[in-house]
Amino acid sequence: MRKHLACLAALAAFAVPHVSAQTVLTASSWIHPTHALTVSLNEWCGLVDKNSAGKVKCNILPRHISTPPGTYDAVRNGLVDVSFTVHGYTPGRFVLTKMAEVPFLGDSAESLSVAFNRVASKHPQFTAEHPGVKVLAYFTHGPGIIFNTKKPVTKMEDLLGLKWRVGGGMINDIGKAVGMNATLKPAPESYELLSGGVMDGTFFPAESIEGFKIDKIIKHATIFPGGLYNTSFAFFMNPAKYNALGAAEKKAIDAASGEVLARLIGRQWDKADRVAHGLMQANNVQVVKADAKFIADMKVKTSPLEQQWVKDAEAKGLKDAAKVMAEFRAEIAKAAK
Repeated sequence: MRKHLACLAALAAFAVPHVSAQTVLTASSWIHPTHALTVSLNEWCGLVDKNSAGKVKCNILPRHISTPPGTYDAVRNGLVDVSFTVHGYTPGRFVLTKMAEVPFLGDSAESLSVAFNRVASKHPQFTAEHPGVKVLAYFTHGPGIIFNTKKPVTKMEDLLGLKWRVGGGMINDIGKAVGMNATLKPAPESYELLSGGVMDGTFFPAESIEGFKIDKIIKHATIFPGGLYNTSFAFFMNPAKYNALGAAEKKAIDAASGEVLARLIGRQWDKADRVAHGLMQANNVQVVKADAKFIADMKVKTSPLEQQWVKDAEAKGLKDAAKVMAEFRAEIAKAAK
């Protein structure tokens, strides 16, 4: 009996260091489990687990710990270790990241996200806009589309007289420039707003009509080459949690982040967009491709927004902002190849 107990004690002695050596990151998503972003969060956690040989794992909470706009502060304050947010959900807080939201940048979330992460990571002023968190990747969704429940939108005038949900950031500025009746609301509220008639339309990438369960409500879609807009996001971590890790654990997280993570998320979003285009066809959504005049009229209205971004970015400390924008476009073209 004594020999048996001694063996158990020896096994326990070996087991304790193994358990205590494992790090658990609390992660949270404000979007449902099948959304491209939540799928990407799971993929990232899997990569970290693999890179660390099982020493760093995620505990993805079943429910988000705040409202979507409160996510940044939730991570900064240590309520959760890892999450992501839309920069435009907190107006006025982020200026430089609007670079990734201007119209007609590209047709792929993957190439846009990779380019955005490359440029933002290169210029420390972008990081300076994110105090209190450690940014793991910058990324965007796919090309923005005009969706509505009322009528085809084929010209500028069609945008007027309807009530629109926008997600903040550049699309909010576009709405003002065009003279639209637009209200800033988080994406998860879209079903309630549209189904109840509080809003007539919304601006989303293709994926979101399925992602937010409005595929049976939407009747019309207008697509612009290169996207009418994009939305910038950041995927980030509580810095105290990161700094408390050992060198090997940090290496495991770093190897799964940056461009690897930006590409992973962008690829998931492109995949979801392709599925959603098929869903639009199946649900008889009337899809309009903006003609040359509509595109030209939209460019006239929105081109001052890029010029304003250059001024605002330079006022925020980003030198030669126009050059940075040109660098971004060059990286998009490079990533698209």
